[in-house]
Amino acid sequence: MGVLDGKKPEKVFQFFEEIAGIPHGSGNIKEISNYLVDFAKNRNLKYRQDEKFNVIIWKDGTSGYEDSDAVIIQGHMDMVAVKTADSQKDMEKEGLELQVDGDILSAKDTSLGGDNGIAVAYELALLDSDDIAHPPIEAVFTVDEEIGLLGANYLDASDLKGKKLLNIDSEDEGVFTVSCAGGATVECVLPFRTEPINAQIIEIKMDGFAGGHSGVEINKGRANANCALGRVLLNVFQNVGMRIMAVNGGEKDNAIAKISEAAIAVNPESVDKAKEIIEKTFAEICEEYKTTDPNAKIQLNVTEEGLSEALSGPATLAVIISLVNMPNGIQRMNPEMPEMVQTSLNLGILRTNGNSVSLSYAVRSSKDSEKYYLIEKLRSMTEIFGGEVKVSGEYPGWEYKADSKLRDVAVSAYKILYNEEPVVEGIHAGLECGLFADKIEGLDAVSFGPDMRNVHTTDEILSISSTERTWKLLLKILEMLK
Repeated sequence: MGVLDGKKPEKVFQFFEEIAGIPHGSGNIKEISNYLVDFAKNRNLKYRQDEKFNVIIWKDGTSGYEDSDAVIIQGHMDMVAVKTADSQKDMEKEGLELQVDGDILSAKDTSLGGDNGIAVAYELALLDSDDIAHPPIEAVFTVDEEIGLLGANYLDASDLKGKKLLNIDSEDEGVFTVSCAGGATVECVLPFRTEPINAQIIEIKMDGFAGGHSGVEINKGRANANCALGRVLLNVFQNVGMRIMAVNGGEKDNAIAKISEAAIAVNPESVDKAKEIIEKTFAEICEEYKTTDPNAKIQLNVTEEGLSEALSGPATLAVIISLVNMPNGIQRMNPEMPEMVQTSLNLGILRTNGNSVSLSYAVRSSKDSEKYYLIEKLRSMTEIFGGEVKVSGEYPGWEYKADSKLRDVAVSAYKILYNEEPVVEGIHAGLECGLFADKIEGLDAVSFGPDMRNVHTTDEILSISSTERTWKLLLKILEMLK
């Protein structure tokens, strides 16, 4: 007897429990991919499995829907597989231990994989049914979404006929996502040469900034520690003779930097003045960001006078000017959805490596032309100082579609079922919808899903009642797409 026996919708939870019994963390998806292939074979459904283990399964429309346009239903089969520190589970080889507490479904000592196992379960329940009205279905199961949208990026979509996509990879019931940002990682590399200098070293460490996800929280007005460091260094450079020895900050290009550090060489007679300028400038920053970053703090340490290697004067200036003047943060809001960020970038990583300083940005925009323009702005400024730009991890955006029949149907279905308006929004982060929109001309897409919380953690939960309501919504949308 399964843990989810009797939970409704029964077929959905039956398949979810089967999926949970198969290890399927990102990069470990061959077994679950083969499970999907066996599912299709056992039901005589047309299928395709590619070299990366993406799977597509086709099902004809039911009576009255035979001539309707095909609908693509899509989710990813991989999960973020994490466990508690004391868990003995081998998540490469063992399935999950599901547990139910009232309306809450979770997994013992591990992440649940509701993101995005629930989409897979919905798709399988549809494909398995013989009594649900629906148009022709093209069920797409992608791999390794959690580590860079890799499966969707690789997928050959040329045999997909549908122009409407229902992506079931959202985590808030009653919210339809209709746009997402495309992006790229842009690394600006500034070369430098060093020179010997007899000086004292001031070590600066700024931390305690709030940080956050550079897509979801870029609109919160939080300080970026790397940019704040540039402001401090500029004031010292303009008023005291100094050279940079090293600058380092941030952890990931897509995370707003919470910490940034520098070591600067200063003439001994100017140390006290330099410290005063640093502390005054940092105090100004703290005052300006007291609401968003109340815990920001600074530490200074001064070494004894000695001979050191520091960046040359021109190189020091190039780094400071780049930190201060390279664009950062929101560049444009969406004119059709004024509360949504359309274009932004984030200086997530600052590193001194050998003979260069690199500034790594996460560039995002739901409009590809604005994304490319922003990349070129970074390139042109970097090249002024003799540097080079490296662009990687690029993925397309999903632009808001002013005239969307699918969005209208989804909103109407929700209102019919629940007699209230759903939320329609865009997200300033990457979704697989962007890649499908890039591959399928004229694609009309909507993303939605049941209530989930704390995804990608051992505290991940899925609402059972929300799963049932979202299932009914999915069926209503399909019914209305005749």
